[in-house]
Amino acid sequence: MKLSHIGFAAATLCLGSATFAADTIKIGALLPLTGGSAPLGLAVRDGQRLAVAHINARGGVMGRNLELVELNDESKPENASKNMEALLAKGVVACSCGVNTGVVLAYQPVMQKAKLPNIVPASAGTKLTKAFQNAPEGNYTFRVQASDTLQAQMMVDYAVKKGHKKIALLHDTTPYGTGGHDDMVKQLITHDIKAVSVGSFKVGDADMSAQLAKAKEAGATVMLVYGIGTEQGHIAATSAKLGLNLALIGSWANATDSFINVAATHAEGAISPQTFVEGATSAAGREFETAYRSEYKRARMTNPTAVAGGHDSILLLAAAIRQANSTDGAKIKAALEKLNSTVPGAIATYNKPFSEDDHEGINLSSAVMAIWKKGAIVRAPL
Repeated sequence: MKLSHIGFAAATLCLGSATFAADTIKIGALLPLTGGSAPLGLAVRDGQRLAVAHINARGGVMGRNLELVELNDESKPENASKNMEALLAKGVVACSCGVNTGVVLAYQPVMQKAKLPNIVPASAGTKLTKAFQNAPEGNYTFRVQASDTLQAQMMVDYAVKKGHKKIALLHDTTPYGTGGHDDMVKQLITHDIKAVSVGSFKVGDADMSAQLAKAKEAGATVMLVYGIGTEQGHIAATSAKLGLNLALIGSWANATDSFINVAATHAEGAISPQTFVEGATSAAGREFETAYRSEYKRARMTNPTAVAGGHDSILLLAAAIRQANSTDGAKIKAALEKLNSTVPGAIATYNKPFSEDDHEGINLSSAVMAIWKKGAIVRAPL
């Protein structure tokens, strides 16, 4: 891999030593590497591996290499606790874990009990960083991705700004989809708007004609969708097939390959909130893109928001471990809550991104609306 400088000071991430101790600092990466959410899990892993290689090439942390301990969660909540216990048995000191909200919720109690810090790279469920907010041992879940609350705000506000007053809502029945739906309803209230149509679907559904027809009959001009990429793709394709001409604004999975692989040419014009799109405006973002292309030899970044989330979560963990000068979970958590160094990442330049009361590392200033245009995801017009 060509390891160009990715826009952050090496001194922030390592001690500058060229000699490593024999043991490594192990970071857990429990992600869906097979199944329906695998494209996102693999994209997160792409970003994690870039960051680990970059850090290790510059001396590691505390004179030791970082090591990813990768495990496939298969998007199965029923296996979540067992998988997290397996990571702990392998000696991980922190984690960059989480694509599916339901899976993260299932293993969170294990992480809390073990005092294992986790910076979630992709899961957006609002409740993840709140579930243990008042725990006596402290909250060990952080996030470097746009929460559902933030995404819902962006989706609704964008639709209203573009003049849509008759808005339809559609969501999948997972904790991710229902949570996003609730957040969109709350945001609509701030505009004194009530959805003209509300529908739902199950993961795996392909025929969305009934839900879309209901929205069209209600006079909707835009459809706001909360679901993963495959089903959002079916919605776009079905809408085009029925000639409904409904504008589509989806949650961030709308910008994934799972979406465009199903929607194909019908993806054109679909909009979603994102934390990273190619063509970055910062030096760190551009150098991240260069490193990605050099390593993976792809014409475009696959699922860019997920890649960037995986990448930046590792940078922040490395900065916290260095500041704590320890691999003790409680000390890493405390360092994350009071980071004293600036960490330039792909998504943002992080300056005190977390506090004891707020474990969300992303806000409106570090998120954008994106659109599919000629087979690429780019910034949407304001």
